[in-house]
Amino acid sequence: MQVRFNVVMGAVFAMAAAGASAQDLVIKIGHVAPTSGAIAHLGKDNENGARMAIDELNAKGVMIGGKKAKFELLAEDDAGDPKQGTAAAQKLVDSKVNGVIGHLNSGTTIPASKLYSDAGIPQISPSATNPKYTRNGYKTAFRVVADDVHLGGTLGRYATKQLNAKTVAVVDDRTAYGQGVAEEFAKAVKASGGQVVDQQFTTDKATDFTAILTAIKSKKPDIVFFGGMDAVAGPMLRQMKQLGIKAKFMGGDGICSGELPKLAAGAMDDSQVYCAEAGGVEGSEKPALDKFKADYKKKFNQDVQIYAPYVYDALNVMVAAMVKANSAEPAKYLPELAKTNGYKGVTGTIAFDEKGDIKNGALTLYTYKGGKREQLAVVR
Repeated sequence: MQVRFNVVMGAVFAMAAAGASAQDLVIKIGHVAPTSGAIAHLGKDNENGARMAIDELNAKGVMIGGKKAKFELLAEDDAGDPKQGTAAAQKLVDSKVNGVIGHLNSGTTIPASKLYSDAGIPQISPSATNPKYTRNGYKTAFRVVADDVHLGGTLGRYATKQLNAKTVAVVDDRTAYGQGVAEEFAKAVKASGGQVVDQQFTTDKATDFTAILTAIKSKKPDIVFFGGMDAVAGPMLRQMKQLGIKAKFMGGDGICSGELPKLAAGAMDDSQVYCAEAGGVEGSEKPALDKFKADYKKKFNQDVQIYAPYVYDALNVMVAAMVKANSAEPAKYLPELAKTNGYKGVTGTIAFDEKGDIKNGALTLYTYKGGKREQLAVVR
């Protein structure tokens, strides 16, 4: 009897140490982003958004299935690498998580999505924009941002209509995201009467762009578009300045961070760089996002980079579906998640279409002045 008593008491003490009572329903949420490597600042931003949501949900005391829910975050690093991404996904599947928020990059999100689909685990990406992600027919795949067709297309039209560009050069980093957004940009430029005078490519780890920029310089484009992330865009801007290339510089949400001016190390002129971030709010929806940014700064002592608010919304949307289904079991709350419509998030109103894409997704266009991002417009 003494042995049994010790075992029982040991279990009680273990639960107390973990901060959960015997009555609590422990819900494990996975999060994956690159928290090491060149874009670790973006991955950490995402993870912070998830931690913020988890802390708030635990403070609220959410009830699911008649029990108080205790949310745990299982955070994984995929380093922006597809192989590491699938390894991280498998680890979360083996840990029997109730849902996954991530991954950050399209190149890691797409291969990981098959593993989550096979396991029946709902996945919401806060930032993957390649259209293929939601076109594989996986019922478990969702995203809370507009895709590359919208992102690249909007930027292409903006280049020709608002910036009056006649000629553009396009560079991409050969990732699923970089190639996807660059292709859509080039398509939209051509459809709007502009001309693509050169197409080059690099990698997401490159630091020397002399050869491709020298080739581009000879074509004298009005705009250089880069499909990739800020860690590569910064050095590229520096080398453009060194080579005397006066063209404007454009990119998608991957370059549209608060860190870009630092990465460019003083090589950015005012109103030289234009980018678009998937998502965006204005008017009556703006105070909620402003409050989130202020709360984030207070909690982490730094500004939001790009995606933290979308991670925060994605996690809360997932939990709202669990509450509606009165269950955290993936098979039971997945139908409610798919029916999400009119959810008021800090990034705007969220509803999913039949593919898992956000309906009527917004984009925010920015430029940079005095080393700071400046909003130009929110477009849908």
